[in-house]
Amino acid sequence: MKEKLQTIKAAAQNALAAADSENIIEELRVKYLGKKGELTAILKQMGSLSPEERPAMGQLVNEAKQELETLIAEKKEALKAKATELKLRAETIDITMPAKEINAGGLHPLNIVINDMIDIFQSMGFDVVDGPEVETDYYNFKCLNVPEDHPARDMQDTFYLAENLLLRTQTSAAQIRTMETRKPPIRVICPGRVFRADEVDATHSPVFHQLEGLVVDRGITMCDLKGVLEQFAREIYGSDTKVRFRPSFFPFTEPSVEVDVSCSECGGKGCRVCKGAGWIEILGAGMVHPNVLRCCGIDPDVYSGFAFGIGIDRITTTRYKISDIRLLFENDKRFLEQF
Repeated sequence: MKEKLQTIKAAAQNALAAADSENIIEELRVKYLGKKGELTAILKQMGSLSPEERPAMGQLVNEAKQELETLIAEKKEALKAKATELKLRAETIDITMPAKEINAGGLHPLNIVINDMIDIFQSMGFDVVDGPEVETDYYNFKCLNVPEDHPARDMQDTFYLAENLLLRTQTSAAQIRTMETRKPPIRVICPGRVFRADEVDATHSPVFHQLEGLVVDRGITMCDLKGVLEQFAREIYGSDTKVRFRPSFFPFTEPSVEVDVSCSECGGKGCRVCKGAGWIEILGAGMVHPNVLRCCGIDPDVYSGFAFGIGIDRITTTRYKISDIRLLFENDKRFLEQF
């Protein structure tokens, strides 16, 4: 039995030395050390030995078992180390090679202007709110004091998806939703895309961008509106910018004004950009109409407010002296790389 143990031990050592994978090592472990393994079989045969021979034989079998277990563990570690070395060699990076050129992108000019406008108004205490681009007739027109037969609808009754559902023509709808859910004081801006059936040319697009603002509180006057818009214009165009207010009409504000800034190209002297006028119109504004406040559940005898709507595309083209609004939507890389 002793000779048989030596034979099994030598065979196991040779097989482990030649093993080149963990699967083979595991198979050898089961073959020699498993419940039905060859060393286990020898232990089961020890009953045939005399009582004097059993302790010595049992010690030899345990020593052989421990040696094989140690050899198996060492072989597994050696295979793991070899695999790690091969992996490191395969993943070696030559740090002397030139790096791949990474072209960093940039913001679209519209996004640059939107971010700047948001920063300006947030510095004056405005919150940013959003609303759905698909709106109901109620929020887009009726609650803004524009009933079905109002002439102001002529240029905005455009992209209907259903009888009472359309693509919003102005972000004012988000102001209505805000006044319905918040109590005064309210100070918010609503930037976003709007849609109208305008013919595409150098200054018009059926898809464009607006930023509308709203302030509602006790004692709000035109002086507050004038101060906010003058500050905005000078932040966007420069501290030397002059601002002009002209009377106008909007169904959701009363009184209403158009706001012009001095032409940045000629400084107000008159040029082709401002068509000789020296001024460029940038937005419309006014005091919130009492009917709009009532529609949102706000008492116009207690609260007043002002609102304004700014064409972001117009601000972008005038700020960067872009001659054609279509350049903002054509995704010409040569144009975009300038920003």
